[in-house]
Amino acid sequence: MRMDFRFPLVLLLALFALLAARQVLAHESPTAKPGDATPTPLSKPKRDPQAYFTDRELLTQDGARVRFYSDVLKGRLVVLNTIFTNCEDACPLITTQMNAVRAKLGPAFGRDVHFVTITSDPQRDTPQALKKWAGRRSADVPGWTFLTGKKSDVEHILQKLGQWSQNIESHSTQLVAWNFVTDRGRKMLPNLPPETIAAQLTLLMGGDALVPLPLLAPPPSN
Repeated sequence: MRMDFRFPLVLLLALFALLAARQVLAHESPTAKPGDATPTPLSKPKRDPQAYFTDRELLTQDGARVRFYSDVLKGRLVVLNTIFTNCEDACPLITTQMNAVRAKLGPAFGRDVHFVTITSDPQRDTPQALKKWAGRRSADVPGWTFLTGKKSDVEHILQKLGQWSQNIESHSTQLVAWNFVTDRGRKMLPNLPPETIAAQLTLLMGGDALVPLPLLAPPPSN
C-alpha cells in the first residue's frame, strides 16, 4: 500500500479535523489495522493554520509560557507526539525510538527539525514532572519541547491534532511530522526503523517526493 501524500497545509487542517472525530490507533489495540493510518486529502477548511491550531498558552518542561502555533509550530519542521509520564510501556519505548531518530538526524536536529511532545495528562504532568521524565530518558535537550498546561487548553489542542481521548491512556501513538514552511508532511508509526523516519524527515526539509513506507503492526497498547 502506498502511504505517500503531498497536499497543502489547509488540507492537513481538514485531516486533523477528521481525526479529532475519529480516533485512530489510540494506544493502538491489537485489532487496529495499519491501513487505518493512511491519511486522505479532504476538502479545504475555512480556517487558517493559526486559527485552527490556536495560540492557546502552554508551558514547556522549563516552565516557559508559549503560544502553541506562533511559538511552537510556525515556520518549523516539527515531529509531534503524545505521552503521559505515568505510562510505563508505549510512551518510554516511543521516546527511546525518537532518541534514535534524533541521533540519525545529527546536526539537523534542533536546527532543521524540532520534536514536540504533548502530555495527555496535564493535571498530573506539571512542567517539573515532564522535565524529570524527559531527563531520565535523555530527551531534555535543546530542540525537544515537552508541553503541558491547563486541562482545557491541552485537550483542545490534542483534539485539533486528532490525538485526544477521554481516557488519557488511549491517545494516539503515531508521530505527526509536518513542515510548516513548505506545507508538507505525513503521519508515521513510531516503530518504523529510525533510519526510515529520519530519511522521511530529511525529505521533508527539502522539496523531494516522500517515499512509500512499509506496513507495520501498531505498537502494543499500554
